[in-house]
Amino acid sequence: MSLLVVGSVALDSVQTPFGSTADALGGSAVFFAVAGCLLHPVQMVGVVGHDYPIDRLERMARRGIDLAGVERVRGESFRWKGKYSYDLQNRETLETRLGVFAEFQPRIPAQFRDARYVFLGNIDPELQLGVLDQIRAPELVACDTMNYWIQSRRDVLLRLLRRVQVLMVNDAEARQLSGDWNIYRAARWILGHGPRYVVVKQGEYGAVLVGANGVFYVPAFPLEQVFDPTGAGDAFAGGFMGHVARTGDLSSDNLRRAMVVGSAMGSFAVERFSVDRFDTLSAEELGERVRSFGELVRFDIQPYAVEPV
Repeated sequence: MSLLVVGSVALDSVQTPFGSTADALGGSAVFFAVAGCLLHPVQMVGVVGHDYPIDRLERMARRGIDLAGVERVRGESFRWKGKYSYDLQNRETLETRLGVFAEFQPRIPAQFRDARYVFLGNIDPELQLGVLDQIRAPELVACDTMNYWIQSRRDVLLRLLRRVQVLMVNDAEARQLSGDWNIYRAARWILGHGPRYVVVKQGEYGAVLVGANGVFYVPAFPLEQVFDPTGAGDAFAGGFMGHVARTGDLSSDNLRRAMVVGSAMGSFAVERFSVDRFDTLSAEELGERVRSFGELVRFDIQPYAVEPV
């Protein structure tokens, strides 16, 4: 039951009030893969330049990531530099150098084309459609997008939505895509354009799963130390899709469990810079945090009657 991710492989330089890092591993495919591989082997497709620290990628591969789809070409790797506010809710992009990523044309290796579970990272929706044309019969396709593509490639993005089962966006992107300020109406609008489920990521407030059979909300895990929120959404996606691939269960109940696993992965991602937290993350730690999510929302309601005042 193969799990495929297609997205960016980058080098991030991040400044927060609590520290900084330079040229650290980043990109949507990387964060997804390091989170997902703890649950299920991941096949990764992306592109890097000749300057990329390929040995660091290869160390990741030992944990269950197949790098056969990562091309290495002449030129500079994709680099992003950003700075976060004190509350880590707002960030300023200081520099973006696309390098070889600007010409990225995903080519799916033959051995990856039978993937049953596919995550399309935040790239041009035309490229996302091109990936799906190369996959034979996926059972579940999830994708991410961003405000730039919503504004500049809206028609293509709407065509893409007809071919995916899960759209993962943040609340601002859901509002922009639908034209509705209300998150739940926005999600219903998106469901009417193809996907069976919409995941609305709300940062420190958690995430919401909306489907035809109802709404499911997962709070953010209360952390005492947060260093770097970069990539948390992609780590969430890796946990979500990794759980689905591991279980092979596409029921709505299991997708709710996938939301909790994804939220747990996202909470680990922010505890260190880059993907460093995943170097030491164990299956036991993940299991304990998933159980802790249950304690966050578990309560008993005793039978009672509300008398008129």
